[in-house]
Amino acid sequence: MRHIAALLLLASLMPVAAQHQHRPAATPYAGFDQREMPALTPAQLDDLRAGRGAGMALPAELNGYPGPMHVLEHAAALELTAAQRGAIETLMHMMRVEAIAAGAEVIAAERVLNAPFAETRAAPETVREASTAVGAGQARLRSAHLVAHIGTRALLNEAQRARYDELRGYRRN
Repeated sequence: MRHIAALLLLASLMPVAAQHQHRPAATPYAGFDQREMPALTPAQLDDLRAGRGAGMALPAELNGYPGPMHVLEHAAALELTAAQRGAIETLMHMMRVEAIAAGAEVIAAERVLNAPFAETRAAPETVREASTAVGAGQARLRSAHLVAHIGTRALLNEAQRARYDELRGYRRN
């Protein structure tokens, strides 16, 4: 009796399995064509518009050059002086202004790069120029964040930098 029930169950599932075999597999890019900017996720667009680093300053952050935002988040634990806090706030503001402008540049360049493909008129030279513009915007954005880390490091003393690393969970030899 159990065998018959099992066979009946298998037989009932066979049409469902057959249906799934004939469907094309979804690609990892399904739905990207419906995004505001096909090459950028909504989160990436938000980061670019807000001037966030989104990991762009990791070479600095992980090598003893603290970020201004994170230093301000840990201001009490780092025992920042009023002068340090003010200087870091100014540095962060300047970085954010430059990063927002660079982010807008990246978004605009991505639109220019997308257009010839969307309009089926892509040509190598046009794509090279647009890609170079995207890269220039990304370089400007990354530079803004990295330079801010350099400035932040200069404003902290050795003990504060060591404490920062501890607070962030970094171990340096």
